[in-house]
Amino acid sequence: MKPLKLLALSATAILCLATSAAAKDTLTIYTYESFTADWGPGPKVKENFEKECDCTIEWVSAADGVALLNRLRLEGASTKAEIVLGLDTNLTTEAKQSGLFAPHGIDTSDITVPGGFKDDTFVPYDYGYFAVVYDSEKLADPPKSMKDLIEGDASQKIVIEDPRTSTPGLGLLLWIKAIYGDDAADAWGKLKDRVLTVTPGWSEAYGLFTRGEAPMVLSYTTSPAYHIITDKADRYKAAAFAEGHYLQIELAGITVNGAKNPLSAKFLTFMTGPGFQDVIPETNWMFPAGKTSKPLNPAFDTLVKPVKTLLLPSDEIAKNRKAWIDEWLAAMSK
Repeated sequence: MKPLKLLALSATAILCLATSAAAKDTLTIYTYESFTADWGPGPKVKENFEKECDCTIEWVSAADGVALLNRLRLEGASTKAEIVLGLDTNLTTEAKQSGLFAPHGIDTSDITVPGGFKDDTFVPYDYGYFAVVYDSEKLADPPKSMKDLIEGDASQKIVIEDPRTSTPGLGLLLWIKAIYGDDAADAWGKLKDRVLTVTPGWSEAYGLFTRGEAPMVLSYTTSPAYHIITDKADRYKAAAFAEGHYLQIELAGITVNGAKNPLSAKFLTFMTGPGFQDVIPETNWMFPAGKTSKPLNPAFDTLVKPVKTLLLPSDEIAKNRKAWIDEWLAAMSK
C-alpha cells in the first residue's frame, strides 16, 4: 500500500504544479457599467491587454463614476481594486484625500487633453463635453442655451443622472453652477419641472431616452456619432449651448494595494497607447486622450464644437460638492 500511496501523492503534486503553471496573474479593475458592457470598450480592451501581458483582467463594475469613489471609500484599505478607471477631474482632489491611491510613475507624454492635465496620481484616457441630446423627430426647436433649457416648455421632458452617483449627473450640477453661480438653486427650481426622472447612471438615462420616454437626455456632444456610425441615422443630435459646455476628462489611477502589482503600471502605460485608445471613440463614444494608430471616423467632424469650455477647479469642487448637492436636493424636492 505504501508505494500506491506515494504514487498518489506524486500524482497530486504534479497536478498542483501543472495548475500553478497554468494560472495567470490577475489585475482587478473597478470601472463603470457602460465600460464593461458588451457594447462598451471593456471586452476589446481586455482582449488586447491580455494578449500583451499574458494575464487576466477582472472587471468589477459600479453604476457610474461617482459610485466608484463611493464604493472605494466604503471598502477602504481592504478594497480589492488595483486600478480604478472612470473617475474624472471633478473628483481628483477628493480621491487623493481618501489616501487610497498611489503615484502612477508612468510616462504620460502621449496624453493630450483640452487645457492640458498633468498629475502624478491620475492618467486621462478620454474626454468629452456634456450636452443635452435630443430627438429631432420629437423636438423641432431644441434649447439653444442653458437658459432655454431651464425656462423652456415644461411638457418637453429631459432625463438626467444623479450627481451623487454619476459623473454626468455631477457634470450637469457643475455646468449649472459654472453658469449661474449663487443663483444655481433658482435655476434648478425652474428646471425641475422639465425633469422626467433622475437615474443612478448614464446607461439608464440614455436607455429611457432612446426608448422614447423623453425627447431629451443629459449626455455628450459625441453621443450622436454613435447613431451616425452604427445606426446610419442622424435623428439624435446634441444641442449647442450659447454659454458653452462643461468638459469631462476621464481618468484612471492605481490604488495603494494595486501599487504592489506590476501589472497596474503596465496597464496604465498600455492605456495611453493604440491598444486601448483605438477602442475608445467607437465604443465609449468619447475623444481619445492618448496615442492612436488611426484617424477618427469623419462623423466626429460633424459634432457640436463648444463655443466655450467650462471646467471648475477640483479643489473648489471638493470643498463645495456636498453643499451643492444639498442645494440640488432641496431645489428638486420643493
